[in-house]
Amino acid sequence: MRQANKMLPKSFISLMALLFIAIMGVSAPSYGEEKNPKVAWEHIQQGAMVVDVRTPEEFAEGHLENAINIPFENIAEEFTKRGIAKDQSVVLYCRSGRRSGIAQESLVKLGYSNTYNGGGYQSLANKQ
Repeated sequence: MRQANKMLPKSFISLMALLFIAIMGVSAPSYGEEKNPKVAWEHIQQGAMVVDVRTPEEFAEGHLENAINIPFENIAEEFTKRGIAKDQSVVLYCRSGRRSGIAQESLVKLGYSNTYNGGGYQSLANKQ
């Protein structure tokens, strides 16, 4: 009887670990597939809002045409304040794609369903 009790927790832990992995694989957003300049430009050409999430200083040094500047740490507050529709197509970019990924995650948590992490400014500018 003792041996069965020892195996149950081990089996239970293994089962829970597999369940966790399965759930994360199904429900986790696939941000890794983003940051493709070609795909970002397809969204932009179809009318996506373009948001540069770098600092105002970085934005002033150069940005994509028609981009608006909302620093990544202010994205959720600004989208809410501006009343931007949750289904609005949005392409976000920064210097490398890290801050735009954080901004995208913030928007997704608010219920925005049509966002794309365009990655870095230089990559996008070179594909224009």
